[in-house]
Order: sequence, then C-alpha cells, then structure tokens
Amino acid sequence: MKTLPGVRASERGFTLIELLIVIAILGLLASMLIPNLLDAMQKAKQKKTVADMRIMGTAMFAWLTDQVGAAAAGADEVDNTVEMSNYQGSVKSVDQVRGLLMPRYVQEVPRLDGWKYSYEYYLNDAEPLSREVMMMRSRGVDNVADADQYQSASFLPTDYKQDIVWADGFFVRWPEGANIEAPPAEEGN
Repeated sequence: MKTLPGVRASERGFTLIELLIVIAILGLLASMLIPNLLDAMQKAKQKKTVADMRIMGTAMFAWLTDQVGAAAAGADEVDNTVEMSNYQGSVKSVDQVRGLLMPRYVQEVPRLDGWKYSYEYYLNDAEPLSREVMMMRSRGVDNVADADQYQSASFLPTDYKQDIVWADGFFVRWPEGANIEAPPAEEGN
C-alpha cells in the first residue's frame, strides 16, 4: 500500500471522537427538524379536511337550494348553536350521500378526512325545510367527539384534536386562531 507523502498510514480513517461528533450534530439537527415536519404533516391533514368539508358543504347547499328554493336565504335570526341530537335521525352513509349528490353537485364524496377517519354525514332529505338539515363532522386526529353541542367558534390551528364541524351553510368549529374578544370600550371623562 502506498501512502501520501507526509501522511502516516494510521491517519487515513476517522477517529471514534470525530465519528461521534458527526453523529451528535446529525442528531441535533434531526431533533430540531422532526417536530416541525410532524406539525406540517398534521396541518396538511387539517387543511385537507377543511377543504373537503367546504366542497361538500357547497354541494349539500346546492342540493338544498334545488329541494326547497333556498329556504334559509331570508332567515332573519341565526342561532349559532348546533345540537348533535337534532341531527341524529338524519345520519347518512357515504353511499347514501353519494346517491343524493353525485354527479350533479359534486364529482366525489370523500369517505375519509385528512387523518384517515370516516367523516360523519347528516342530511335530512325527508324534511329539507327543517332547521337542522345538513351537517358533516371530522373528529380530528384522535377520532373522539369533543361535544354533543357546539357553539360557533374557531380554535387554534395547532389543536388537531378539535372537531371540525360544518352545518347548515357555515363552519361551526374550524381551525383559524384564538377567539379574542374586543377589549371593553373606555368611558369618556
């Protein structure tokens, strides 16, 4: 074996210390990047879910418009409370929703949300003039329902366990940011 001039044969490889330093640096970089990557993946799943629900909500509303001539368009009063028990009799399977909405209102009815759990569809096709006609819900990353009643409000986009709920023409629960109430008005002197 030939060695380079001025280099001894024992100096050709890495020392154990050098190898451990490189591994430690790579581990440090990975520990900084992996949490951000995981959060970005969860955010992408959440965005897919919201987009699916917006498309399906538009399709469901178009169906309702054809059924009753936009019954909710002239409503004077809006109650932003959604009570799950009011929708229980109208639960639909994905195939039933497909039968009502495809292909006229939407090309495809999604079965699974961004986290690969089934969407819950509620569509009261028997009584389209009732107050609670249509709703869909994703239970979030943990697939556990948060509540039986929802007040219209957003939640922090990084809280992936929250339910995302669309009902009767609007999002009831959605990822957008903290609900910040306006500070009380100052009284004049």
